[in-house]
Amino acid sequence: MRALMVEARIKPGDVVLTQGAGGVSIFAVQLAKAAGATVIATSSSGAKLERLKALGADHLINYRENSEWGRTASELTGGRGVDAVVEIGGPGALNQSIHAARIGGHISLIGVLTGISGDVATALAMSKNTTIKGVTVGSRQEQEEMIAAIEANAITPVIDSTYPLDRIAEAFAHQISQKHFGKICLAI
Repeated sequence: MRALMVEARIKPGDVVLTQGAGGVSIFAVQLAKAAGATVIATSSSGAKLERLKALGADHLINYRENSEWGRTASELTGGRGVDAVVEIGGPGALNQSIHAARIGGHISLIGVLTGISGDVATALAMSKNTTIKGVTVGSRQEQEEMIAAIEANAITPVIDSTYPLDRIAEAFAHQISQKHFGKICLAI
């Protein structure tokens, strides 16, 4: 919510690019659609892309099959570029996100799944006047606004699986396997 509504300030008609099929990305698809945005979703799995489509994603890109997915996302907008990117990949994906972004676009850096440092196309980001902002947990007010948006739009969180606390190692192993779709929960 914070990445899309507070930082990128999306509005109806905007184009949002999401990465993967984890909990953050799935919520981004659901919230962007509720806000009237067009969603381009990426994943390395055709099956997960189909599930993202069922949740409302308008365009699908398999990044394993298309290493230039950022350019493809831009082409899907007629070359204008996307308004907002929910960036969870980090350095291994950031340059493609910059290619996808429109001039003046916003990239919310939420995750660093591909590592904590790497080469960044700084000249491209600068020439596009791209905003790249790290996004972490928001304020209480933002949380309450997100809950209100979820309730108003009848958004149901996608839960992949739930583990008891004494099986937390299995939960992490499942996350690392990247076979999940949605949130992995712990029962306490």
